[in-house]
Formats: sequence, C-alpha cells, structure tokens
Amino acid sequence: MKINLTQNKNFKLFKIISKVAQENNQTVYIVGGYVRDLLMQRKAPTDIDFVTDQSGIELAKAVGKELGDLKVSVFKTYGTAMIKYQDLDLEFVGARKESYSEDSRKPAVETGTLEDDQKRRDFTVNALAISLNEENFGELIDPFNGREDMQNKILRTPLEPAQTYSDDPLRMMRAIRFASVLHFEIEKNSLEAIKQEAERIKIVSMERIMVEFNKIMLSEKPSVGLKLMEETTLLEKIIPELTALKGIEEVEGQTHKDNFWHTLEVVDNISKNTDSLWLRWAALLHDIGKAPTKKFVEKIGWTFHGHEFLGSKMVKNLFTRLKLPLGPDMKYVQKMVKLSSRPIALIDDGTSDSALRRLLFDAGEDLEDLFTLCKADITTKNASKQEKFKKNFEYVAKKIKEVEEKDQVRNFQPPISGEEIMELFNLKPGREIGILKEKVKEAILEGIIANDKDEARNFVIKEAKLLGLEV
Repeated sequence: MKINLTQNKNFKLFKIISKVAQENNQTVYIVGGYVRDLLMQRKAPTDIDFVTDQSGIELAKAVGKELGDLKVSVFKTYGTAMIKYQDLDLEFVGARKESYSEDSRKPAVETGTLEDDQKRRDFTVNALAISLNEENFGELIDPFNGREDMQNKILRTPLEPAQTYSDDPLRMMRAIRFASVLHFEIEKNSLEAIKQEAERIKIVSMERIMVEFNKIMLSEKPSVGLKLMEETTLLEKIIPELTALKGIEEVEGQTHKDNFWHTLEVVDNISKNTDSLWLRWAALLHDIGKAPTKKFVEKIGWTFHGHEFLGSKMVKNLFTRLKLPLGPDMKYVQKMVKLSSRPIALIDDGTSDSALRRLLFDAGEDLEDLFTLCKADITTKNASKQEKFKKNFEYVAKKIKEVEEKDQVRNFQPPISGEEIMELFNLKPGREIGILKEKVKEAILEGIIANDKDEARNFVIKEAKLLGLEV
C-alpha cells in the first residue's frame, strides 16, 4: 500500500531526505509515532523519526548539510543524531536490534535491519514505516498488521507481550497511556502480560513513569488509564495512597462510600472543566487522608476527621517520592487538598462574615479553582441532590462576593507594614513586629476593624500598649 505524501506539509523535506539518502547509497524510512498519527489523521507531531539500514549519524550529517549547514547533535552511544529544522525535531538512527538484561531497561544494541527495528517497537501501531526510498517512495511497510489494529483500535505488541514488557517495563505505562489518550483497547494477552510483569515497573526511573502518568492525567477521561493501572496492580506499586482508599466497610449496618472509585469520578468531573494538570492532581489526592483517618464512632458512624489536613501533609512526601516538582505546583496542590471541604462547611445561613473572610484569605487567587474542585466532588447520581448542591455553591459564591467587595481580603496585604510599625514605635526588627502584624490580620478577618490604614494604625497603637510599647 502506498501513502500519498504529496499533500503532507513536510513533503518537500521528505523529498530532500530521499534525494540525500539516494546520493549517499543509504535507505531511509519514516517510523513510529509520526506514521501512526498520519494514518489516524491526528495532528502531526513535531518530532519525526527516520531509520536507515546504514549509519543514522552519517545520514543526518548529509541531510543537515543539504538543509543549509544545520547543526547536527550526535549521540554516539545510541547511534542517533538530531537536527532542529524550522519547528521540527528530526531524529536519525541506524536500524538496530536490542537485547536486555534482567535489571535494566537499557538495551545492548547491535546493527540490524528495518525488520529488526520494527520488531523492537512497543506496539504494532508504532511499528509502521513509510519508505522514502526512490524506488518505492510512500510505500507503507507494515509487517505486524498495525494498520488493521489501528482501525480496530487495538493495542498489541509486535512480539510476545510478556517479553516486550519485561524487556522495557515502561511500555506497560505507555500501553495504558495510549489506551487512555487514543481510546484504544489493550489486547487481552497484552493486558494479562502487564499484570504478570507489573513488578518490573520498579526498575524504571520515577521521572519516566511520571511523564507517562501525567499524560494519562491530561487525557480527556483520566479514569480510563487510572482504572487500567488499578486492574494491572501498577497503581498500588506507584501510588499506594490511592489504592488504600479502596473498599467499603460495614459496622452496625452503617457503610461508607468507596473513596477510591469516588476519587476517579471526581478526576473525570474536574477534567471536563479544566486542563490544569495540578488542579487535576488536587482532585486525585483530595481524599488521600481518608484511609489513615477512617474511624467508626458509635451513634455517629464513619468519620474521617481531619482528613484534609493530613492529606495536605501527605502531598509533600508523595511528590518527593514521585519526583514531581516541589515548588509552587506542590504547594498549590497542598492548598487545594487542605481547603477541599471548607466551602461545603459554609453552606449555612448562619455562616459568619469572618468565616467567609478567612476562606477568601486562605484561598486567595485560587478561590475559583477551589470551587471547581468542590463542584467536581459532587458525584451523587440523584438529580435533585445535584441541583441542591449546585444551588448551595452558588449561594456561598454570592455571599463570598459580597464580603470580598466590602472587605477586600483576597490576596490580602496588611494596611500597615512592618516598616511602618517599626517607625511608629522606633523599633528594630524583632518578634513584636510579627505579633502586631498578626493581630492586625486577625482583627480584619474577624471584622473587629475594617481593612483600612487609619483603623489599622489606631488598632496597632492600642495593642502595642499591652506589649509595653509607646509611640
């Protein structure tokens, strides 16, 4: 079968590469994800992989020269070379075959043929190649029926699946990621092989695992991938804090919901309303404190007292172990987890303005994200209950807006600074300054004084006297 490349936006580039290969007595093929996405009519990726039966490095150097003496980055260890051309990353590699040791996913590589190279690919849909050789330009080379699998939306490995996953266990995560992102089904034997080889995931670096995991999290419906990870036991090996939420217990006829499956619903719900990776992570982790805080109390039932606070503390250890960023992104997730139940507690006519001011102060610029999370947390299938919860949130949002317009405490900045307090009492930096600033903040949040410079100054003078300070 021939693929018509004449309408492809990179057609001219492909013809140049074909000509250079011909002049240098080399073969050349487009392989991998670019071919897959081209056939699936998906948006073309910006990285294109080329395989030659000879030297990928030599071919890259010749192509770089032809394209205008472009810089060629050479990676001798792997026999690969890369060229940045316009908005594309072009990678050239010599066809190779691989063999693996038990304790590493890094293969021993030796020279091979195009067929060898296609065999080492993870899935049949990624083992497709398009010839750029003059004699059969555009011919699709598909030794494992990858095009048929693509049409049937099946993920299958070119070779025996257990060996494929054992050799490179990251392929297990890639299988689940493709299932989640491309809406493919993992072929039955392949899925069983992932269960069988799941323990091997431990030899893969956490950074590489998280690249795949985050792509699952950013997919249209993350629960597809998360359910497959749970089914294959990969999830409990990577994030046991989540699988610890599984199960329903009953005491004295009282049960609680299965917080694991609830969490997956929350992640799907929030994914309809945000593309933010870290807000989706907040949804994934919002209940992780429930497993360690679960307790049955007579006459009350099941409680999870303080689970938000404990959950927010668990986030740092979890992010550290998963090699996720420990800066602002982690702190944002911590904040979302910690505040995840606060708006619900304010659904009451008797809620004080001070409670609303405190939520505004604590949430700051992330208040809208917090409400998005809280709405996603509504997983009841009862339509009237859903409508009631929705109206309750609208009511709280309206009350908060009124308080915000009146008191201006979102992204709160004290109306009197530490420098002004030091000048007022002729003080040097010390604990008294911090005490007075904290008292001003509390007085504003409690509604004792307005968020006003003159009121704050008078309040500080009064409080300072109690500390033995005079103007």
